[in-house]
Amino acid sequence: MTRAATSPAVPAERRLRLLSCNILAGASVQRYRQYVTRSISAVLPGRSKMDNLDRLAEVLAQFDVIGLQEADAGSLRSGFLNQTRYLAETAGLPFWSHQPNRAMARLAHSANGLISRLEPHAVLDYPLPSRIPGRGALLAQFGQGEHALAVMIAHLSLSAPARARQLGFIAELLQDFPHAVLMGDLNTEPDSAEMRQLFAKSTLQPPAQATPTFPSWKPRRALDHILTSPAVHLEKTWALPQAFSDHLPLAAEIRLPAHVGGNPVPGRRQ
Repeated sequence: MTRAATSPAVPAERRLRLLSCNILAGASVQRYRQYVTRSISAVLPGRSKMDNLDRLAEVLAQFDVIGLQEADAGSLRSGFLNQTRYLAETAGLPFWSHQPNRAMARLAHSANGLISRLEPHAVLDYPLPSRIPGRGALLAQFGQGEHALAVMIAHLSLSAPARARQLGFIAELLQDFPHAVLMGDLNTEPDSAEMRQLFAKSTLQPPAQATPTFPSWKPRRALDHILTSPAVHLEKTWALPQAFSDHLPLAAEIRLPAHVGGNPVPGRRQ
């Protein structure tokens, strides 16, 4: 008796590794006093910033979707380098996009950045509500329709009233996506009033435990977050031990149904 040919089993789930990182335009800060003592070098390009970005790129190659905050979009302080593009190309990841936000003449131009192993179906830019303009959120959709994975990257304001308005706006944008992720420097702890409001108005879930990321040299505050909707299973989150700025990078591993999120470009993680 001959055995009928069988097709290889198709996995029911897929795993993705996510990373959120405020990179402070490549500057390395290891003490509070360095915000002052290094204030001049912060607006000038330098070899130390490039070395720092190269070290970060080695880490990014281990992840599938990366969200950057405070990446320079190409101004004096970066040597007119688009840091999101540089990191993507150096890490060997095929897709990148950025959202320039606050520009200070030609001295500094901050941006949110997306770097990905998956090809986004769409990337949308949204200005966030704020009394002082310059904050934004970048929404990437991987896949289409009900099978899309929506990943929003945001850097929120320092004031609680502004953050509350911004998180309310983000909740509205994500409400139509069953598979949603919010990642970024939200400038607030997970138990703050504005975060509780976000969880009440959206399907995003509070973290099982806070992960301190700031300041990077002695982390005490959980200001960086990777939040998911219930259809996205959050396996684990952790702060990387390497400090590339005044924030530690925050990593997460998620599980999704295999048909959600489009297809990764083949390539081995380093």
